[in-house]
Amino acid sequence: MKKKINTWMALTVFVTLVATLLIAVAIFRNMYKEQVLSEMRTCAALISSLSTSSEKLSEQYTEDVAGLRVTLIDEDGTVVYDSDVSGTLENHADREEVQEAEADGEGWTTRYSDSLDSELYYYAVKLDDGSILRISKEEASIWGIFTGTLKGIILVGVIMLLVCMILSRQITAGIVNPIERMADNIDSVSTEGIYEELVPFVMTIRQQHEDILQSANMRQEFTANVSHELKTPLTSISGYAELIETGMAGEKEVKHFAHEIYRSAQRLLTMINDIIRLSQLDSGRLEDNRSSDGGSEQTDMLDLFESARSCVESMRLNAEKNGVQITCTGEPCMIHGDKGMIEELISNLCDNAIRYNKPNGRVDVTVEMVEMPPRQGSADVPPKGRGCPPARPVLRVKDTGIGIPKESQERVFERFYCVDKSRSRNTGGTGLGLAIVKHIVALHHAQIELESEVGKGTEITVWF
Repeated sequence: MKKKINTWMALTVFVTLVATLLIAVAIFRNMYKEQVLSEMRTCAALISSLSTSSEKLSEQYTEDVAGLRVTLIDEDGTVVYDSDVSGTLENHADREEVQEAEADGEGWTTRYSDSLDSELYYYAVKLDDGSILRISKEEASIWGIFTGTLKGIILVGVIMLLVCMILSRQITAGIVNPIERMADNIDSVSTEGIYEELVPFVMTIRQQHEDILQSANMRQEFTANVSHELKTPLTSISGYAELIETGMAGEKEVKHFAHEIYRSAQRLLTMINDIIRLSQLDSGRLEDNRSSDGGSEQTDMLDLFESARSCVESMRLNAEKNGVQITCTGEPCMIHGDKGMIEELISNLCDNAIRYNKPNGRVDVTVEMVEMPPRQGSADVPPKGRGCPPARPVLRVKDTGIGIPKESQERVFERFYCVDKSRSRNTGGTGLGLAIVKHIVALHHAQIELESEVGKGTEITVWF
């Protein structure tokens, strides 16, 4: 960045110097030309005042004055007199300045001489008798003057370039130093001492840094929880297997131990599947797959009620085994979503409702179109006079189970969080079901609400 600023600054100064020099030369050239022609016009007026005829003038004006060349030209272009040449000269009727004088009374032009490296200025005026008085003068070319001063110009340009490079380094350092300090102190980045324009950039970096640290802490906590949760069933499997291997278990105990090994292995497999699922949801691979492979997890319009009814039917046997009655009521509601994910969301909610229910309890699954109640500060609050907010598809899963204490309601969507760990282990829960639900809800840009009372049950509502 510093190199780019310095390079562009030097290039800007160089271009500015060259452009300024060329413009100045053009202005000075015009001023110089006007001055020379003004002097020649004055001299021509003085000389022509000596006489009104070319014949008398040639007799009176015979000396070279102030480096001027005086030429008297007849009406037909014949040179009557020339102060520099004594012999006969060619006809001057075709000269530009002579033709202008014939037409307008006066004329002038300049011609560059390569051999003399100078410019020749010509001024012609028409006398009363119709003849032409022409005055010419040799002056140094403006480019010759410029070449003579080239060394001084180059010296000034070099000095200016050096000064600008020093200034550009200081300006660059002033711009870049706050960014470098911020990079060196990323852990405690502050908006003090930086440019106002960089404040949003700094705030974004700070937020991203905090998110990264939070994500790292969550991953570390998740790894610790995974290790702990996997260790429990593995310890049970290892312990029971060791008892069987050493022959310490009788025939009746072997059957019981085998059942416990099977139950722990099933819990282990369930947990591993849930961990893999969470990892897929975190990485976003499912979204990539949906957009590229066109497989079964294609996002499309689907009937939420039909998906809910299908999930309820598939879980009816599990509910009966746990002494719980499960029902599904509602109306067709079309949503834009992933069929596999939506069914997984419903299954997890129903599974939790069955797992943490009471004997002879109920699980009621409802799907309907509902007008979302306005909430203060929410985008769902309609402007005055514009009616109620539009109806939205809603999924409700309500149970008559043990309920969730208020202090735990905000944490139930955390990974591995269980209100009742012993009951969770006994029923095969992993503590990851609601974490998966939370991810699926977020991917579908929906909102989830939880209402629960200890001993009376829980109701979870998802607004699509």
